[in-house]
Amino acid sequence: MKAVTIAFVVAGIGVAVFLKLQLPLPWLLGPICACLLAALLRVPLAGVASVNDGMRTILGVAVGATLTPTVLASLPAMWPTLALVPVMIIAVGCVGVPYFQRLCGYDFPTAYYATMPGGLQDMILFGEEAGANPRTLSLIHATRVLVIVASLPFLMKGIWAADLTRAPGAPATSIPLIELGVMTVCAIVGWRLAKWAGMFGASILGPLIVAAVCAMTGLLHHRPPAEAIWAAQFFIGMGIGCKYAGVTLAEVRKDLVAGLGFCALLILLTVVFVEVIYNLGLASGMEALLAFAPGGQAELTVLALIVGADVAFVVAHHMLRIFMVILGAPVAAKLFNAPPPG
Repeated sequence: MKAVTIAFVVAGIGVAVFLKLQLPLPWLLGPICACLLAALLRVPLAGVASVNDGMRTILGVAVGATLTPTVLASLPAMWPTLALVPVMIIAVGCVGVPYFQRLCGYDFPTAYYATMPGGLQDMILFGEEAGANPRTLSLIHATRVLVIVASLPFLMKGIWAADLTRAPGAPATSIPLIELGVMTVCAIVGWRLAKWAGMFGASILGPLIVAAVCAMTGLLHHRPPAEAIWAAQFFIGMGIGCKYAGVTLAEVRKDLVAGLGFCALLILLTVVFVEVIYNLGLASGMEALLAFAPGGQAELTVLALIVGADVAFVVAHHMLRIFMVILGAPVAAKLFNAPPPG
């Protein structure tokens, strides 16, 4: 409990510093940077998994509330860019596995599951079952999410002059109490039903589906208030930073450096795909970047909400990416690591 309290305090200091210095996304990047620095200084930190999942339900409701019949009718038009998602996954695999295996010296299971841009928990679970090093996977994927999430705001501000100071929603006082109640029911019921059904990303996708149904039937007309989305950013940022708790100098030298090198390769690949999509006129540059950047689904949903991007477009691509990686990773790993015939 002491480590959790310390994490709260450190994350709060990070928010205060970012607000004081007027840095972008203080409620997300402040906790990430402060907790990362504290973890590297060996300060004991810990998050609360159930609270983090609860905060993700807010993002699920926020996305679901935007899925009106008009928006859903536009989904089939996304097929050209959705078709590029598996191409992106294959490209990441072709670059990442040789990088981790030949250049960084990892065994194949660790190299493969460190490369696949799926959910952190899923990749660690599958990787451990395949004989990979779970600690290495945890650090590399945490680094992937951190670098992508921390770099995108500066890219969007520098290239597209994105407004990162806008509130992610209306104030709570302007939303009718009945709608706040509907959102709460969507979050809790959707999460529990999705978890019971064994759905991947249950804390986001369950509330998203229930909120979408409410939006299409006229029961929901607002997104969650700005205060709720700021709270979600705070806990998500704190959770990312806390994943570095207990990191050793040897792990910094090998795993974190390897993760940073892989992030550079991922950013280059993402830029290539964004350029292709933009030049073909399939999507705007900023929305293509948010849709194809291999960061965490929750974190990129937050960014899409803040900059006013097409949230349905961004979330659809990340859902497909994570779905394909989760379903395909164990099968592909067995195929590639299979012994030669005879």
